[in-house]
Amino acid sequence: MSPAPTGSSAERPSIGRRTVLGAAAAAASAPALLGLSTPASAAPAPAGPRALPGGGDLGPNVIVFDPSTPGIQAKLDEVFRQQESAQFGTGRYALLFKPGTYNGLNAQLGFYTSIAGLGLSPDDTTINGDVTVDAGWFNGNATQNFWRSAENLALVPVNGTNRWAVAQAAPFRRMHVRGGLNLSPNGYGWASGGYIADSRIDGQVGPYSQQQWYTRDSAIGSWLNGVWNMVFSGVEGAPAQSFPNPPYTTLNTTPVSREKPFLYLSGSEYRVFLPEKRTNARGVTWGNGTPRGTSLPLSQFYVAKPGVSAATLNQALAQGLHLLLTPGIYHVDQPIQVNRAGTVVLGLGYATLIPDNGVTALKVADVDGVRLAGLLIDAGPVNSATLLEVGPRGATTDHSANPTTVQDVFVRIGGAGAGKATTSMVINSRHTIVDHTWIWRADHGTGVGWDTNRADYGIVVNGDDVLATGLFVEHFNKYDVQWYGQRGRTIFFQNEKAYDAPNQAAVQNGSVKGYAAYKVGDAVTTHEGWGLGSYCYYNVNPAIVQHHGFSAPNTPGVKFHDLLVVSLGGQGQYERVINETGAPTSGTSTVPSTVVSYP
Repeated sequence: MSPAPTGSSAERPSIGRRTVLGAAAAAASAPALLGLSTPASAAPAPAGPRALPGGGDLGPNVIVFDPSTPGIQAKLDEVFRQQESAQFGTGRYALLFKPGTYNGLNAQLGFYTSIAGLGLSPDDTTINGDVTVDAGWFNGNATQNFWRSAENLALVPVNGTNRWAVAQAAPFRRMHVRGGLNLSPNGYGWASGGYIADSRIDGQVGPYSQQQWYTRDSAIGSWLNGVWNMVFSGVEGAPAQSFPNPPYTTLNTTPVSREKPFLYLSGSEYRVFLPEKRTNARGVTWGNGTPRGTSLPLSQFYVAKPGVSAATLNQALAQGLHLLLTPGIYHVDQPIQVNRAGTVVLGLGYATLIPDNGVTALKVADVDGVRLAGLLIDAGPVNSATLLEVGPRGATTDHSANPTTVQDVFVRIGGAGAGKATTSMVINSRHTIVDHTWIWRADHGTGVGWDTNRADYGIVVNGDDVLATGLFVEHFNKYDVQWYGQRGRTIFFQNEKAYDAPNQAAVQNGSVKGYAAYKVGDAVTTHEGWGLGSYCYYNVNPAIVQHHGFSAPNTPGVKFHDLLVVSLGGQGQYERVINETGAPTSGTSTVPSTVVSYP
């Protein structure tokens, strides 16, 4: 997502596409080696590193408050001043609130800032005040309010409604808003989000100018409106199915879900809670008191600080420790290798992995129950074949009882500097749940150009029975999504084709004009998707034609519900929505072309 600048080129990162949208308003036991060292009388060990300790402090960029902490508002304001417009900066922060009640706060969140309560339930930590995201830094345009999050808090907004005007990669999880929630910026400027899960909003949710949104396993008082694509699964109070007018796609339940792991306090001890898997889920997990699941003490985690080597992280994993990555940037010169079932890799404050020398940042073996959460993977300047791999190629193990989850794991190629990756995310393990990801080839920032931040493919799904809930993939040079596994399902998809294609030949896919945003492999016999949208904005060459947004085998077992394609102001056009079905986009009018059911 990238808006048009409203000032000199020095003031804004790039020309983008919002000029046309004004009217579109399982728990492991304690590691055996933990804390042991060689006795003084023992002979020198011939090899092997000393065992790494678990636990420890959370580092300088995790700021912990309790209700008696002096100067809370001043500290919140200080972090916000630093992070408000630091879109591609290096600062990373987690703001954590111990259980209790806090009065008169307004926590404004900038880039790479996470705010969270430390109770088992959001109602354990109440802020009589607001957690605010607005767009003053960008002249009222919220389409670049990326990379920030709110979790596990109860809010009593000062004026009755909390403002959360975000774009991609800004999850709102496990929140209780005792009032309404406004998803647009002050002045109702452009906005392009977003994601809510496991949350209760007692009042009305007003998206206003938000183009698209996905809400999962939550409860809301009411929902005000929709622009292009509003998707709900397992949401009490959701509007009825009515796509395309209004553009609501509503599923009564979510087929499979398992909420994100989170840090909490048990007395004075930090622990990580691991919510249990739910099938046919509806509503919040915490509504009846203590949530269901298990927990791990922090002593079973290697608490990593920026500057640690990949070799040390892998040593910790080999010892049987989980990983807690405190806020900051981690360069890895070899893949972080998760080989043990049930391993948790949890990032705080948008902990960021950068692969050096073209390695893959993180690889997961074909094992049960791995949980990856709260990470940003930023491609390095040397091309990586892949950035994240879940399972090896050819993985076939059944993980239905205890799937791997990939939650709030975001990928970026370019923007903070030149980066390259052939394929960003590869899912090979069966039954994997990809729950909220934004896989982004940058369209603005530094190191951006058709070949400068070359990235041909966004996500490739080879594993069977994979479920994606909240899939955002944008701007890849070729296919954004390729799905080759059987029985795959996607609930909500948001895409933009690459803005910067120089000409038709650059995106020509054999005899087909352009690469589909979402391609289901020819051999797939069963697949289903709900609420999927693709947009084009070919601002370098507006004459480019994209034949369709979606490509899939024309077979009864491959089904789509509520598809749309949009040409943003006539900067490029779609001829069809899916395969040869659906009307072409209509000139310069930014109006979706829709298909309610396919085939």
